[in-house]
Order: sequence, then C-alpha cells, then structure tokens
Amino acid sequence: METVLEVVDLYKSFSIPGSRRKVQAVNGVSFTLNKGETLALVGESGSGKTTVGRCVLGLEEPTRGRVLFKGEDLSPKNNVRKRHLRGRIQLVFQEPAESLDPRMRIADSIEEPLKALNLPASERAGRVETVIRRVNLRPEVLGHYRSSLSAGQQQRVGIARAIITDPALVVLDEPTSALDPTARAEIIDLLREIQEATGTSYLFISHDLSAVHYISHRIAVMYLGMIVEQGPAAEVFRRPRHPYSVGLLSSVLLPDPKIRRQTTVSLKGEIPSPIDLPKACFLAGRCPFATDICYQSMPPREEIAPGHLLHCYHHDRVAEVDQASDTFAEFQASAERVLGVDVLETDAGEESPTRRGRWASSTVESPS
Repeated sequence: METVLEVVDLYKSFSIPGSRRKVQAVNGVSFTLNKGETLALVGESGSGKTTVGRCVLGLEEPTRGRVLFKGEDLSPKNNVRKRHLRGRIQLVFQEPAESLDPRMRIADSIEEPLKALNLPASERAGRVETVIRRVNLRPEVLGHYRSSLSAGQQQRVGIARAIITDPALVVLDEPTSALDPTARAEIIDLLREIQEATGTSYLFISHDLSAVHYISHRIAVMYLGMIVEQGPAAEVFRRPRHPYSVGLLSSVLLPDPKIRRQTTVSLKGEIPSPIDLPKACFLAGRCPFATDICYQSMPPREEIAPGHLLHCYHHDRVAEVDQASDTFAEFQASAERVLGVDVLETDAGEESPTRRGRWASSTVESPS
C-alpha cells in the first residue's frame, strides 16, 4: 500500500515573549497515512491537533522531527509552495466564511488554486464546472458571492477549492464544527464520496467524535501534544486501551438518553501546563491506574494488536475494568432507523436522496 504521508518524531514548541520558557505544543508525534485512507487526530482543545496539521502543510516549521510526503522530506526550503508540490497537499478550513474572499465570485475563488499551476484559462474553466457539480452545487452558484451562500454551501465551495488540483492529501481542520447537524452530515457524506472516487487521503482533525467514527479508517488520540493511542477506528472506539481514550470517549453526550456508555474510568484533577510538562507520563496525576513507575518514566510505545499502538504501563488493567461497547455504532444504527425515509421532493421539484451510508443527506439548493 502506498504511503502518502509519514510524520516521524515531530516536536513543535513556541517561545513565550519576554521569557525563556516555551510552550510544548507537539511532543514526539509519529504516524503514517496511506493512499485513500482517513486518519483522524482527536483530542481536547489545546492537544496539538491543529499544530500537527500546520506542520504538515508547512505553515509552521517543526522544532524537531520529519514530515515526508510520498517519501520526499518536506522542510522550509522544500514545502508545498515549491512548484512540483503545488496543489498536491490541500487544506479545508474550519470557518468556511473566513476562507472565502467576500469580494470574489465563487467561480474565481474555486479557480484561484489552478492559477498557481499555470493552467490555460480554458482548462481552468472546465475544471471549475466539473468540481462544482462534484460537490453537489448547481452551476448558478458560480456567479454568486460568499454572502449569498449558507454555511454548508460555503464549506462545499471550500472543499471544491481543495480538490480542484487533484491533491493526494487533504488536511481537514475541524471542517464540520461551524455547521448545523444537517449540513454536517451532508459534508461528511460528500467527503466520503470524493475519497471513494479519487483515492485522496485525508488527515481529519476534529473533536466531533461521531463524525470521526463514521469517516475515519484509523484514529490517533492526542493528549498534551502526544499521541497516546492510535489504531483502527473501529477497534479504538469499541475497546480503547488508554485511560485518556476511555475518558474522552465516555465524555461524549449522544442525543439519545437511552444510549449510554458505561465506564468506571474517571479522570480527575488539573491538566498539566504545556509550559512545564511532567518528565514521565503526562496523565499520571489524573489517572486512577497510576503507580510509581508512571511518575518515574514515560511509558514506551507498545503495539498491543496489529496497528494498535499506545503509551501506557497499565493497559491490561484498563481492559479488565472498562467494559467497553461501541455505543457510537449503536447510536448510528438508531439514527438510521429514524432518518431512513423515502426519497423526497425539493422545492425545485428534483429528487433528493435522503441518506447515503449512515448519514442523512440531501441535494443542496443554489441561493435564491
């Protein structure tokens, strides 16, 4: 299987103005991402997810470590701005409105990435027409401005801008967090359809674990800039083995009071400061399983099953105590039963499919 992205022992720290101290944002992150695969980076706000994405894109220079794209080492002198890499790695922003110039027509916004590739105008126009349909927007939208579009439509335009260059990798930084639930479901379905059609790889950065459960092939759980557990998404969601992963998943409120994830793992206490991190396990002061060794040294990375990696001395005890069950899959099945209705008619009289996969979806109308 072709490896598209490889991150090796990545560190990133930020200097504090007026001080010699630094914020340790990313601490020894390593992972690989294969062609046509989605790897999700999840964790609380401030865990370092977005900083990892910015380092991959070359928007931040790593303090230490390597980022390789298709085997080629990316660096400040050899990044996505280089001619042979332009358009190969793209980004979808968290806030769709802020990523679009309010003074540019939608057609011009989508076309803009192609100008850096020096494509002729006729080819650029053809690609714009093709990609606007791929993201399920009508061609009339091309003549409008950002203000005429809903948030969901704006994000579709953002996705169109990202995929118009046929990238091998797209970094998605919280792409659904600014959307309402219906638009969120539509965008997730759209991303899956595009990936199935093109084989593009996704680095999906999100705190929306329901979306992550549906879209990702593998998941990496981050805590204080470190990946504490990573593995196949289905396995990590069903039977997480790091205490922080268990706490993170059990904190999610599913909109069905009948579905609850039972766990006896409770994390208490304050999160350590990223300016003064512990010398051993970052979670030791909050973990109910911590023993003396947890305060003395950082747990090494251990592969407990094929592709399932974590840093924890006591993952066997976590397995014994936490009787995990895939409540996310249970909720998704319940949602399917609720949303599984017949094809509806839109206001324009066109058929609108109500469901693709396990998420609700519908045709997106052009602005009036």
